[in-house]
Amino acid sequence: MPQTRPVTSAEGDLLAALFHPRSIAIVGISGKEVSLTSRPLQYLLRSEFAGALYPVNPNYEELRGLKCYPSLASIGAPVDLVLSMVPAAGVVDVVRQAGEVAAKAVVVFASGFAEIGPDGAALQQELAEAARAANVRVLGPNCQGVINNETGLIGTFTGAADRPLPPPSGVAYVGQSGAIGGSVLDLSTEMGLGLTAWASTGNQADLSLVEVATALLDDDGVRVVLLYAEGITDGASFVALAAKAHSRGKRLVMLRSGRSSVGRKAAASHTGAMLGDDISLVLTAQAYGVILVDDVDELLAVGAALASTTPMVGRRVGIVTTSGGAGILAADHFELNGIGVPELAEVTQTALEIDVPDFGATSNPVDVTAQILNKPNGTAAFGEVCKTVARDESVDAVCVVLTMVTGERGARLADAVVEASRTAGKPVFVSWLAGREQTTEGRAVYREHGFPVFASVGDVARTIGHIAPTANDLGVRAVKSAREPEGNAGELRALTEACAAGDAESEDLLDALGIARPRSVLARNAAEAAQAAAEMGGQVVLKVHAPDLAHKSDVGGVVLGVAAEDSGVEYDRLMGIAAANGIDAAGVLVQEMIPTGVELIVGATSTGDGFPATVTVGIGGVTTEIYQDVISQIAPVTAEVARRMLEKLRGWPLLDGFRGAPVADIESAVDAIVAVGRLIEQFADRVIEFEINPLIVAPKGRGACAVDVLISATPA
Repeated sequence: MPQTRPVTSAEGDLLAALFHPRSIAIVGISGKEVSLTSRPLQYLLRSEFAGALYPVNPNYEELRGLKCYPSLASIGAPVDLVLSMVPAAGVVDVVRQAGEVAAKAVVVFASGFAEIGPDGAALQQELAEAARAANVRVLGPNCQGVINNETGLIGTFTGAADRPLPPPSGVAYVGQSGAIGGSVLDLSTEMGLGLTAWASTGNQADLSLVEVATALLDDDGVRVVLLYAEGITDGASFVALAAKAHSRGKRLVMLRSGRSSVGRKAAASHTGAMLGDDISLVLTAQAYGVILVDDVDELLAVGAALASTTPMVGRRVGIVTTSGGAGILAADHFELNGIGVPELAEVTQTALEIDVPDFGATSNPVDVTAQILNKPNGTAAFGEVCKTVARDESVDAVCVVLTMVTGERGARLADAVVEASRTAGKPVFVSWLAGREQTTEGRAVYREHGFPVFASVGDVARTIGHIAPTANDLGVRAVKSAREPEGNAGELRALTEACAAGDAESEDLLDALGIARPRSVLARNAAEAAQAAAEMGGQVVLKVHAPDLAHKSDVGGVVLGVAAEDSGVEYDRLMGIAAANGIDAAGVLVQEMIPTGVELIVGATSTGDGFPATVTVGIGGVTTEIYQDVISQIAPVTAEVARRMLEKLRGWPLLDGFRGAPVADIESAVDAIVAVGRLIEQFADRVIEFEINPLIVAPKGRGACAVDVLISATPA
């Protein structure tokens, strides 16, 4: 029989209330077998929940052999968790009653709240306020409940709980969508992955996905938490969750939806347009080892692999297969997913020759061919091959790729693989390219021993690519620059805000940051433009000057290589273009012409939602959105990280002396990136974008110059 156990932790109250209650009241339960509201009690009795159960419905005196109470107050005993099965209109009253009996948490299953419109949103707000007043935590509304597989707590009505759950695996799940949660529960049971805990947060009137997941990290029985998120609005809480998981040595695997392109189109700068809406979340995930996946099957595959295998210490795999073609295909997929397939050591290949047929292959992939199974000791020989490959120091895992090895023979081979895995000392994965009906016996063996079986080599390669260790090669985890900002940080912030509001010039901010810029003069008429050009000498650049015009070249508002004597005429022409486009131009900016060099874009963004600010660098100029050759990082960055960002660009050779060209002044570019990163870090509480495009990087020793700057910010 499952046992309840005490929990003490930072989030212990929440964890105990939701996942380790000693007593549960089910309010609004029906006596009809077919009713959804009868399911939680059925499941709790079947799973032998170790605590007390109190059905609550004034229309019944007894349900399923248990006394049924007319109200929570009539129970007369402590109640830890309340499952509210009543319609939306009665939920607030249930929460208030729960507070009166000192219940710790209420699960609200009813729909009819914010998801239906303004009236429902108002009711949801009333629910949240009632929960705070009653000192009760609420999961939901519009959710499918909570499960603790260790204690027999099956507090849900989803039909996915009709089947008994496999034993707890150490993998928990928390998701916003009830339907997706039900699918996750059903599919995990089908594959033999017993979720240790499961929760559906629904509309999140009170408890959020992040808060529940954070509490689960304190459960000693949970090693992996799977997340399904439709949107995370509290970036600071997510960062704290990711950091906590990392510090505890536990893994988060996250599937997120709602990643549309709408936000990109609305962004004011090129940087925002390319980065998308959740770049800060992605960078945070990279920083703390959160695995991001793209579908439910991938979510479960990664979770199962993390639960069932010993951790990989590197990114190299040895392939053992019954088909040369399948082995080659697997090698291709591993390479695509950043997993090496090294040639095995000579001593390993010599040992393999004992069991591998002459027409097989002993390098890597190791092709034993299907003929090995025709030998009297074929399955044992296959197991020895797996052990031999695992002993090779050049591999960190073994991937067995099977084809049409079916029936009883497939089951015997499964026994051999399982036995080999016990002494391998490295993770062993299985991909079986054969139908389920013909491989039932073998799959049962793998399931019994907790082996996930992958339906394709692409699936297993993606999964191993996710769980294999990744060098944090961009130093993502919040490294502070050793250099202090030039000037007072408060003054820089004030100057940035003034520039965004049009009350100061961006040139002043560049000067404060220590970033070089061209000499510039704002001309208010043609005569001033001609005079400024003459004083600068040589050819100049003319640009329409309007605070609301983000990209001047889009309307023909930039002219290069203008002679001093032509500047007045060009001034009038540019002002005419501005007027024709409805642009209220303050004049024309006359800039000295900067010699050609490598053009970069250096941008930074803060979303103001608690996620860290980011800094971005890429190949710049007017074609930057076409090539989208950019690298992003959490701000601030050190000089070392900034350089490595540059080195990861596809266009890095342009900076590094491609085909005899002079090497660019990389150090000056690095200084600019570091300065922009320091600046944007100060705006974590604001939505702001800062972009230099282009930053023209001259040959080494000649510096880098910010030719154009865009600053936008929400009002303080």
